[in-house]
Amino acid sequence: MIETPHIKCNKEDISKIVLMPGDPLRAKFIAQTYLKDYKLVNSVRNMLAYTGFYKGKKITVFSSGMGMASMGIYCYELYKFFDVKYIIRIGSCGSTDKDVKLLDTILSTSSYTETNFSYTYSSVNVNEVNSSEYLNNIIINKNKNIKRGKTVCSMVFDAYIDNQDEYNKRLPQNVLAVEMEAFALFYIAKLLNKEATCLLTVSDSLHDKKQISSSDRQLKLKEMIEIALEASLEVE
Repeated sequence: MIETPHIKCNKEDISKIVLMPGDPLRAKFIAQTYLKDYKLVNSVRNMLAYTGFYKGKKITVFSSGMGMASMGIYCYELYKFFDVKYIIRIGSCGSTDKDVKLLDTILSTSSYTETNFSYTYSSVNVNEVNSSEYLNNIIINKNKNIKRGKTVCSMVFDAYIDNQDEYNKRLPQNVLAVEMEAFALFYIAKLLNKEATCLLTVSDSLHDKKQISSSDRQLKLKEMIEIALEASLEVE
């Protein structure tokens, strides 16, 4: 049994590849919907994790919580203490590009942040980090039409930013969407010589004010989840 400050389970309870939604209840949904012979392997702080089998492949679904601080804790402990090799974050985002529509699926090929996460972590200033080319190629080969490009990782939920226009002016021009966890995941993966990428479903948009139904949102989230699961079958 390994017990870190935030995870308590046997090392063999965690697979080498982890799918990482933010929401613990989404982790539970994925396990119940897609995995066979799954079991709850972590419930410390109610950050639920399940390990089971998808088409015969052992896969762990482990919730990260919200924000870079929470993601940084869980991905570090999984990589460092449980020998995880690959993490695919699966989450939602807000589109900043008029050509990226509600419910589109995005593959983040790099994450930009204006925060000091890297400086606090390792005393160097890094504002952009790439995701895993290895994992990205697997995903793209299975889904040629998936939108892919740079995303922004924010410390503040974008809808609550006091001056959205000023914030948008500070961002790089070629950004597809904003979310809150990927930079921490990509940065720690690079430092520990691991692999990480991020799939996102667009849940809101600066340019498209249409409302989406809960059923449509659930369907598109399932499509993203299935892309990640199918990609997981191809990793070594």
